[in-house]
Amino acid sequence: MTERARRTGNTAVLCDGGARRVRCIARVRGFGFTRWTRRGLPVGLAKTAVGVLANTAAVAALGVADARDAQAAPLNYFLHAAGPAARPTMYLGWALAALVTAVMVIVAVLLVIAIARRRAPAASDRLPPDAGGMQWIYVGTGVSAVALFGALVYMLVTLDSVAAPSRTPALTIAVTAYDWWWKVDYRDPANPARNFATANEIHIPVGEPVKIELRSADVIHAFWVPQLAGKTETIPGRVNEQWIEADAPGIYRGQCSQFCGAQHAHMAFEVVAEDRAAFDAWWSAQAAPHPSATGAAVRAGARLFEARCAGCHTVRGTPSAGAQAPDLTHLASRRLIAAGALSNTPEHQLDWIRHAQRIKPDGLMPSIALNAQEADALAAYLATLQ
Repeated sequence: MTERARRTGNTAVLCDGGARRVRCIARVRGFGFTRWTRRGLPVGLAKTAVGVLANTAAVAALGVADARDAQAAPLNYFLHAAGPAARPTMYLGWALAALVTAVMVIVAVLLVIAIARRRAPAASDRLPPDAGGMQWIYVGTGVSAVALFGALVYMLVTLDSVAAPSRTPALTIAVTAYDWWWKVDYRDPANPARNFATANEIHIPVGEPVKIELRSADVIHAFWVPQLAGKTETIPGRVNEQWIEADAPGIYRGQCSQFCGAQHAHMAFEVVAEDRAAFDAWWSAQAAPHPSATGAAVRAGARLFEARCAGCHTVRGTPSAGAQAPDLTHLASRRLIAAGALSNTPEHQLDWIRHAQRIKPDGLMPSIALNAQEADALAAYLATLQ
């Protein structure tokens, strides 16, 4: 007996076996989990059980993978900084953590001493005379005031040190926050033909400061790349500025850090730092329009895209010129889709199109019903968006 469960999201389950036992193998985002169960257990229940266990195993495996890859762990900014705009903030975090820890230890020690050396019960309701305890209050208040004032000065010095880069940025990138994704505009003042827009992925040259102009198309968001810089809010009707710089090539995860609605947690992006030659090559490739569709399946997919997707999405070089959703001209060049919710694979692309409201409920992207023929045609067209 062999039976495959319908793929849901990032999970697929395959069950087979003989008369006495059933083996179910589940794969979740590339991680596998196998479980044997008795034949008497219904196959559907076996699939559900192994799917749950596979998801648990996948979470643990992802944690191990992230521990091996510092760039993939957003919270590693406390221990690792990857640029000059983040390093002073990291040191400030260490200092404040040390201060808080010292306060907790001192308070705990004083509490233990107070309990161990407590006074004997008073014979009357009248308070006994002071035995020198007020001196501790005076000393504690003075030390606390000095420590807090020192922390304030250190924070102000840190803010000043990261307010501007040491040299004028040669590159300015405009980032606009939407519910719930990021539009990224690259502009070449010397050659407007090289202007283009992408989404949820920012490329920068290594070792060069980059100015980020931040806008919001709807509500307040916050742009944050923990290993490269601090947080800056995007506010409707205003343009805020931030600068980032990466010391080494790598992929640095960013996240909206201001609660902005139902899918706030799924509003991520990536900053890809690469050497200048690779960055220039990437820019030239991104600025190129999409070539004409060739092949019957690709042309059918292009017609389907223009009928159902072009109202929101743009593919430069084609009639598709929507402005309310990510530019998909070079969709296949991105690592992630749906603002970091899914890896960019043909299967996940179709899953996102068909089940957008299941993956990101309340998003503006609708779930689109496709029959098998339409799905094949649309997949063939999306594969050409290199």
